[in-house]
Amino acid sequence: MRILGIESSCDETGVAVYDDEQGLVSHVLHTQIAMHAEYGGVVPELASRDHIKRIVPLVRMAVEKADMSLKDLSAIAYTAGPGLIGALLTGAMGAGALAYSLNIPSVPVHHMEGHLLAPMLETPRPEFPFVALLISGGHTMLIKVAKPGSYELLGQSVDDAAGEAFDKTAKLLGLPYPGGPGLEALAKRGDGQRFNFPRPMIKSPNCDFSFAGLKTAVLNACLEHRDHLDEVRCDIARAFTEAVAETLVIKCRRALRLTGLKTLVVAGGVSANTDIRSSLNSLMEKESGHAFFARREFCTDNGAMIALAGMMRFKAGQIGDGAIKVFPRWPLTELKAL
Repeated sequence: MRILGIESSCDETGVAVYDDEQGLVSHVLHTQIAMHAEYGGVVPELASRDHIKRIVPLVRMAVEKADMSLKDLSAIAYTAGPGLIGALLTGAMGAGALAYSLNIPSVPVHHMEGHLLAPMLETPRPEFPFVALLISGGHTMLIKVAKPGSYELLGQSVDDAAGEAFDKTAKLLGLPYPGGPGLEALAKRGDGQRFNFPRPMIKSPNCDFSFAGLKTAVLNACLEHRDHLDEVRCDIARAFTEAVAETLVIKCRRALRLTGLKTLVVAGGVSANTDIRSSLNSLMEKESGHAFFARREFCTDNGAMIALAGMMRFKAGQIGDGAIKVFPRWPLTELKAL
């Protein structure tokens, strides 16, 4: 069986084809970064309009790259939420129209489940059960994953997500949107000892996160050194990255020991950061366990993760009813277990 996945929750239009025997056979992506860069962030209406222009050409490209025709598809998977409502609707309507025309099912997919399962596109694949750390612009959470769809929330950010803190810090340092890659490059040249930023909530006896205080500390440092910010930008970036990485390590260690598990799956856009990857790999070596990551191109939004999650849902018989439904807010724990 082959399933086509469509991702359109924010500012990337991704389409991919997944085969239940061969695995991922094609994936294509269009990013709107250049369009949103002049505004310093995503403009929802512009994002929706661009998805409308991109979905059909990208579907054609993905099918052509897979050396197949649309008639060879068994189902169409699409991101139903969470995300920007207009952007979600474009993908849902495109998927629905295509599924209807081909007389095949459509499969609604939870965006964060797609991220959570993205490391399973790699070899070797993590085995269930495991602890998952999802770190992105909108989410920071630790989840115990017994099997696909069986998710127990262990902790989450009580305010800002880690990715949001990255974006705001990059903006304070004068970096263009998106700030993650530029911030990582600055940090590699910095001295982490020059600034001592807080590690929020690390003494709290739970797995929750908080990054608002860290973001404020960076703001204060930038204001204090505003007359010579260029001289300390690299040091601020380094100290900030180390603070985030250490916080994530402490909370992940707590989650692993709480659950007794030895496998950590890390996904979401922030997981592309090499310093954070290195810190979490070191943690798992000390814990006699293993960390699993998606390749960097699959850390951010993409169609491959939606196609994979869609295939799992489709094979379990969890298909849509043909109605166009999207969910801007959708708790991951509401999903049905497979």
